[in-house]
Parts: sequence; structure tokens; C-alpha cells
Amino acid sequence: MQDAAYCTSKKTDGLCEEMCGRLKKGSRAAISISRLRCALRDFDMKALLLLFICIPTIVFVIYVHGQKITYFMRPLWESPPKPFNIIPHYYNPNVSMETLCSLHGWTIRESPRQVFDAVLFSNELDMLEIRWRELSPYVSEFVLLESNSTFTGLVKPLYFANDRARFDFVESRLTYGTVGGRFVKGENPFVEESYQRVALDQLIKIAGITEDDLLIMSDVDEIPSGHTIDLLRWCNGVPDRLHLQLKNYLYSFEFHLDDKSWRASVHLYQSGKTRYAHYRQTDVLLADSGWHCSFCFRYISDFVFKMKAYSHVDRIRFPYYLNRHRIQEVICKGADLFDMLPEEYTFQEIIAKMGPIPSTFSAVHLPAFLLENRERYKYLLPGNCRRESG
Repeated sequence: MQDAAYCTSKKTDGLCEEMCGRLKKGSRAAISISRLRCALRDFDMKALLLLFICIPTIVFVIYVHGQKITYFMRPLWESPPKPFNIIPHYYNPNVSMETLCSLHGWTIRESPRQVFDAVLFSNELDMLEIRWRELSPYVSEFVLLESNSTFTGLVKPLYFANDRARFDFVESRLTYGTVGGRFVKGENPFVEESYQRVALDQLIKIAGITEDDLLIMSDVDEIPSGHTIDLLRWCNGVPDRLHLQLKNYLYSFEFHLDDKSWRASVHLYQSGKTRYAHYRQTDVLLADSGWHCSFCFRYISDFVFKMKAYSHVDRIRFPYYLNRHRIQEVICKGADLFDMLPEEYTFQEIIAKMGPIPSTFSAVHLPAFLLENRERYKYLLPGNCRRESG
């Protein structure tokens, strides 16, 4: 009786009136369906499709690929940085240092400057050894600061302290220090990074640096070539500050991304003025000055550790990014660990770099210690993308 009363009590017309009439004798389920059809008779089906299908789909795509969309649109909201003033770099092992200095417009010194190489250390033991072996003939003092905290506030072992004997070849020229992490929950990782760099600045002073000494500021995996540092320590007239253009590699020396790594820098130390930093400090860039090998680890576990430890931890948008099988597949493809688009400032450069990095089979002009110990560091050479699990 209630179902029949529904139709008779409503102001029905047209199709709905006919339907109600037919369904007075029908089942309760049929009457319920008729009510829904009557209620939706004034809605546009296109609007319903937009509301329940199109909009949720768009929201899902933005959630999954939003970072790609913003990176691709970067040229619309961010202009390229000011171009560097690039200094040509002349070198040949058979050319005298006096000639090399003059080719750069500089003059040769009576004796070389002291050189200080200062780094923050996380866990890159292999890269540190390759770096120090490359620079050892030219560096007067190695300065290394290690913390028990990652930039993201995770507790970590003192890897260098636990394996210090491996680096006994520089022990007599090593100033080593530690700094305790602050472990501030939810803090921007760049704050902790800045805190550690300030501490490194103090350690450099403890190491005994003086006016006009040469100070190298770069991360462990940003390795200046030995002959570059030798040139700068022997020549008068070099700029007070200059950045080093490094060949940019990813995962190993098989995947040459570009030659745009520039954050490494060299300074003629000035007391009270020189501060340790890892951002652009001058417009001067010395061409072809070494190698930057990012995420060049032996173990998959080290990839996972760095992804969670360094300042760009926000790039881990989904937990499966840390899946070890996925990481191995990404390494061998030369793809991006975080499924990101290239960080460029023009559509042309973004499109040109989309997709995996092409493999190179050239191992020419790599650090000498790496090639001399090719079996030990095989994973860094072309054709050896498989990693140990760790």
C-alpha cells in the first residue's frame, strides 16, 4: 500500500506518471528503481559522466603524475639561471705547467699553494677512496666531517670511523671530526644540511687553513680531476672563486647524463670571508674539471639508504619506489629512481632528455685509481649494471 501511495501522492507527469501507474502492480524492487529514475530524470547524463568518471580520473592522474606535470611546465614559471662565464681548460700530460698556466692567461708560481679538500661524509666509502686516491698527490690536508644523523633526521652509524683503517694512506694529512645530529622531527632536511655545513666550516679552521690556500668545496661524489687541482695550485692569477664543470654520471660511469654539474667549487681562502657552501657563489666556471657520479653505489641497500637520507626525500612519493627489484631494473635501464622528468628550463631540453640515459662504452679519462682497480670497482664501469643486495 505504501508503494502505491508513493505514486499517487507525487505530482507525476509524462513518463514518470506512466511508470508509476505500471509499477503499482509490480514488485517493491521495481518501484525503488522507478523512484531513482524519476529523481534523475532532470539530470544531464553528460554532467553525471563528468562528475563521477572524468573528475575522479583527472584527480587520480594528477596525484600519480603531478610532479611530472609541474616539471614539464617549469619553463612557464621559472627562467633559466644566468649563464656561467666558462674558462677554457687546457691540459696534456706532456705539456709543462708553465705553458698550461700561460694558456689560461696565468703565470706560474715559485711553489704550489697548500690545498685543503673538505667534505661532508654520509656512507660513500668507495667514492671517497676513489676521490682521495685521485687527489692525494696534490692535497695538503683532507678534512672530513661525519654525523650520526642523516639530513632527514635518521640515525646512522659513523661509517668512516668504523672503516678508518682503509684510508691510512692519508692518515697523516687527515683532520676528522664528528657532529651530533639534532633529530628535529618534521624539519626541512635542508636545515640539518646547513647545520652540518656550518660545522664543517669550523673544522676547516681547526685543520689550519691560512690565507691564499686552495680550498675545495664539493660533495664526496663530485670529484675534481687531479690535474685540475694541480693547475690551480701552481698558477698565479686564478679567480678567487670558481666553480668546476664536471661530467655528470648516474649510477656508474656507463650512464653519462650531461656536462652540467657545477656545484663543486674551489676558493682561494680568505679569513673571515670564505664560508663553506654548496650553492652558486660566482659566475666563473672552469670547463671539463672532473666527474660527478651520483647514486654510484655497490649495494642496493645503499640506494635505499640515500633515497631516505638526503635532502630530496620528498621525491619518494610512493613506497614502491624503494622496492629493491624496481631499483635494480631502474639502474640497468638508466631510468630515474624517482620517476621524474629532467630538471631543465626549456621545453626543448626537457623533451631531449626524456626517457632512459643512453649507455656509453667509453671508459676514457676516468679516475686512474678506478681503472687500476677495475675488478674491485667493476660495478662502476660500463656493462656492469647488476648490483649486490647488501
